Amino acid sequence: MAEPPAAGRPNLLFIITDQQKAEHLGCYGNALVRTPNIDRLAARGWSADRLFVATPICMPNRATLMTGRMPSVHGVRHNGIPLSLDATTFVHLLRDAGYRTALIGKSHLQNFTGTPSLVPKPRYRGDLPRAAHAEAWMEAHAPEAYEQEWPPRWRDPDFEMRLPFYGFERVRLCIEHGDEVGGHYERWLRARADANALRGPKNATPTPGIACPQAWRTRVPEELYTTSYVAEETIRALRDYANGGARPFFIQCSFPDPHHPFTPPGKYWSMYDAADITLPPSFRPAGNRTPPHVRWLHAQRDAGKAVKHTPALFACTEREAREAMALSFGMIAMIDDAVGRVLAELERLGLARNTVVVFTTDHGDFMGEHQLMLKGPIHYDAIIRCPFVWFDPERPAGGRRSAELCQAPDIPVTILDRAGLAPFHGVQGRSLLPLIAGEAAGRDHVLIEEEGQRVYLGFDRRARVRTLIDGRWRLSVYDGAAWGELYDRREDPHEMVNLWDDAGYAAPRAEMLEKLAQAMIGVSDTSPHPTAIA
Repeated sequence: MAEPPAAGRPNLLFIITDQQKAEHLGCYGNALVRTPNIDRLAARGWSADRLFVATPICMPNRATLMTGRMPSVHGVRHNGIPLSLDATTFVHLLRDAGYRTALIGKSHLQNFTGTPSLVPKPRYRGDLPRAAHAEAWMEAHAPEAYEQEWPPRWRDPDFEMRLPFYGFERVRLCIEHGDEVGGHYERWLRARADANALRGPKNATPTPGIACPQAWRTRVPEELYTTSYVAEETIRALRDYANGGARPFFIQCSFPDPHHPFTPPGKYWSMYDAADITLPPSFRPAGNRTPPHVRWLHAQRDAGKAVKHTPALFACTEREAREAMALSFGMIAMIDDAVGRVLAELERLGLARNTVVVFTTDHGDFMGEHQLMLKGPIHYDAIIRCPFVWFDPERPAGGRRSAELCQAPDIPVTILDRAGLAPFHGVQGRSLLPLIAGEAAGRDHVLIEEEGQRVYLGFDRRARVRTLIDGRWRLSVYDGAAWGELYDRREDPHEMVNLWDDAGYAAPRAEMLEKLAQAMIGVSDTSPHPTAIA
């Protein structure tokens, strides 16, 4: 059996899913989806009911989870901008303190595609600068260093990642989603099966009558699916670390599911019946009190113009919502089974008594909220609120929950605090340990930033939005739009009635706008620390 880590530092197991709505867990009130293993963690630990993203987009919020900094500060403002290899991450600090560090599964800190950006480059007068000086900051790393998650690189059988990777010294990578994942997983799969004959919609088992976009019944067997791979490699790392001495470990166990496409394998495909699905209360919109961009999406769908084959959000039908939720539940149930195997191995190896286990996701999915699907720059709770479960065997919380405001930048700072490590200068999160212990309150408000590359939703420019949430209100403002959103979340928890133009709510709107301005000042960068007064 393993020896306890040196210097009293705990082991750390950070479990993260991809694009999972908070309510899609038993411990968050869902009576249908089966998640007994995650539920048991919550029953013994502490859960946050109002932990929000920094942004509801994959790359920038994952960069926030690594740095404890907001997207406008760490620089990954939207998908398509890799996190700088010069950025300090909390994993660097753990490694500096002697932790063995491993990333198993999805990372998405660098680009998945080489598709050109949709954002046009600005035009200036005169001769253009040479490439090295084309941006505000010079890049010290070769372009190849930012192509480690780019599938074409992995076509070379001799390609290997440059380690450590953002502080991780052991990496088993999953790139992309569904049953067409690349990286280390694809090499592992090809060593065991004819991947070309199993994966993708062309090889899928026919499912006549299914209406859900981006869904197919994969022929990849359960034991070879990505969820099983992530669990197997996490268990392998646990065994290696259990036999490798007294140094503590940090493992990020990162599942690519339940992100679309919806491809649960084997029994998980039909585990849930769409007829049993309960639609979200907001599925029936409140007429003309719905904001313009949501009405635009509904109109596109009703006119037969909705684009449903890309990662962008779209308005869905009732049938599409029910089928997507049923398939997503199957993917989540498979993740929970995998989590159960990992936790059982942690116990078998004698590591459970000194391993803090954390569970969360990178952001949510509309999953039928307001008749919407996937994710996009409309900040309903479904995509901005995340599940967060913290279980510390040395300080069990007994299933306590908190409705205090928390945010994604708080997670890495909390992990560092539990390891007895101070964060680096410039971090913007705050430790949740005092809140977990019942000794402090949460945040007064959370600021959510989002920028995209697409021009859609009726806007005349690419979508850029800032949202402020406090104990009662949610306010969102959009670049170039003469309108915004204001919701009284106390009286209207499903945000059915936009109060932006209601004269009776002019005072709270003005107050929230002032708070938003102050919050944006508050996230201005403080790093580097000044070296002199002048």
